[in-house]
Amino acid sequence: MLNDLLVLETASVLAGPAAGMFFAELGARVVKVENPRSGGDVTRQWKLPGEDPSSPASAYFSSVNFGKEHRFIDLAQPDGRGAFDALLAKADVLISNHMDKDADKLGLQRGRLRKLNPALVHGHIRGYADDAARPAYDVVLQAESGYMGMTGTDAEHLAKVPVALIDVLAAHQLKEGLLLALMQRMKTGKGAYVEVSLEEAALSGLVNQATNWLMAGHVARPMGTLHPNIAPYGEVFRCADGGRIVLAVGSDAQFATLCEVLGLAVLKDDPRFSRNAARVQHRAALGKLLAPALQGLSTEAVLGRLREAGVPAGRVNAMDQALATPAAARMRREEQMADRHTVRISGNAFRLAAE
Repeated sequence: MLNDLLVLETASVLAGPAAGMFFAELGARVVKVENPRSGGDVTRQWKLPGEDPSSPASAYFSSVNFGKEHRFIDLAQPDGRGAFDALLAKADVLISNHMDKDADKLGLQRGRLRKLNPALVHGHIRGYADDAARPAYDVVLQAESGYMGMTGTDAEHLAKVPVALIDVLAAHQLKEGLLLALMQRMKTGKGAYVEVSLEEAALSGLVNQATNWLMAGHVARPMGTLHPNIAPYGEVFRCADGGRIVLAVGSDAQFATLCEVLGLAVLKDDPRFSRNAARVQHRAALGKLLAPALQGLSTEAVLGRLREAGVPAGRVNAMDQALATPAAARMRREEQMADRHTVRISGNAFRLAAE
């Protein structure tokens, strides 16, 4: 699909490499340039206790570096700079995330890159929008941009999203910007510079939680799995076999159906629960009334009935269960590396068919 593209990647950790892997999965030649003096991308060493310590790459590193060529080039040395420049002169896209203070040392100044390749589309990830010298890490940004303050069960038991969500958001925004720049280049023949900061990506990802504050003055608080605007939505219930399910009832009609399925038809006409706004106010009382009915049925029985009735609900799965589904199996990618270690990842989620 993108077989004619050459993408260079000097970025490390997650956001930049995730954008690079997007192009690799779509057929582009992606050359990842790593620093030999530091042992390459730092995430090569981010290994779980059970991982092979002799393996050249961690599972973390593999998650966003599938399908790439890996070149160890020292950009601070003349020979390395020359090899990189030769690649850059032919490249369509460069993905970087160096600190501003390192641009001169690495030869990655925007003006220099533009002279070497006027048609280059250069995508750059930075940490903070207004503080180029400050290093940025996902957990800090989750804290500063409001995610941690609304994640967890209460004010004393905060939590972070257990993936590097801010990096993932920034990667998606960078991909969008790069694709737009490539479309523009098809018309003009000119390159472009696309910049995304982790900070701004985090803020843009707040979506409805941000507008709840901007329009209604509502400050999101830790609610566990619950939703501030909808009920029952996010409530987790135990079933007879010990399995857990989560409800996602998004409308009054769905709630009425839920009540019918569970033999609780009286609740749909109760003024505390008949409308969503009332259910949000009385969600604790509602949960106590729903729980016994759900606890009397097995997980599969509950989900089967709700699915047949069109009420959104799902099992709370552990990672091994989530990756055992047919959809997960179709998304799985496997690659045998030159050093004989095997990489397995969960790939892109979209399919494109010409019509």
